Amino acid sequence: MTQEDAAESWGPISFGGAEVKPGTRARFNLPMSRLPTGTEVGLPVVVVRGVKPGPSIWLSAALHGDELNGVEIVRSVLERIDPREFHGTLIAVPVVNLFGFLNESRYTPDRRDLNRSFPGREKGSLASRVAHLFMEEIVSRCDLGIDLHTGSDNRTNLPQIRGNMRDKETFELARAFAAPVMMHSRNREGTLRKAATKLGKKVLLFEGGESMRLNEQVIEVGREGILRVLHYLKMREYDRPQIHANSMFVGKTSWIRARRAGVLRLFRHMGDIVEKGEELGAIEDILGNNTVKVKSTRYGVIIGHALNPLVYQGDAIVNVARLDQDEDEEEE
Repeated sequence: MTQEDAAESWGPISFGGAEVKPGTRARFNLPMSRLPTGTEVGLPVVVVRGVKPGPSIWLSAALHGDELNGVEIVRSVLERIDPREFHGTLIAVPVVNLFGFLNESRYTPDRRDLNRSFPGREKGSLASRVAHLFMEEIVSRCDLGIDLHTGSDNRTNLPQIRGNMRDKETFELARAFAAPVMMHSRNREGTLRKAATKLGKKVLLFEGGESMRLNEQVIEVGREGILRVLHYLKMREYDRPQIHANSMFVGKTSWIRARRAGVLRLFRHMGDIVEKGEELGAIEDILGNNTVKVKSTRYGVIIGHALNPLVYQGDAIVNVARLDQDEDEEEE
């Protein structure tokens, strides 16, 4: 099929019982469940149909209902897309776990982790049904997706891209995103990324910031990264000066754990490159006595840390990614 033939065959798509014509956008609420009051709850979706052929991509955020940065990233990306100057199709779901979002909770009301419930089942648990709906209505229509997350359990993360970096196409997409850090990570059973990969979809997972907080710097990194990916895929021109910055490709990551309980003070910050044995902080009792130094166990970069200064023995406090990684190493 020639480019001219493809353009002529490019027409409206059916979604949510309606048609989305080329050069337009539409919002849908896909029926998902009901509240105990009987009120119907729908999955909010925005579909952008470009004027010319191109890839189909999904954006998803708030699989964990308390992770808010991704919600704002999706909104700000949509704000910058004109369907009349767009190629391909974009399907955006700013809040996948709507129940957790409303309850300010990571989980669904049945206390399940939605991102361990994929691909889901039509007649399974609530989390499983939401996962099944997302796979059937969103993932099945797309070639690739970008899934947006933040840190959890009172921790914060440096903006980073994770994915199967041994796949050349995924690696190039991650480079185009140009987050401060990119890493190879395994696909875990039950995750959206694992289920989508089994269907042949390419997936980037973005991490940045903390739960229940909006971080403008993280939001900017996520938004601009997505817009650069759209540019790389020739879906939209990137209309800001190109940032000539390369992602730092890191290897295996691991959390340094507290050797004793007390009050944690960190001397180094996210994004800092640290040497093996370098002092990163200290743990003291409430009177400033019995100091225990927190030292890096490797040469690497700090990609996350605990936010609560009150720690117990064994708590994960600083996450360091190796910079002298071996080729076969994988992220923990």
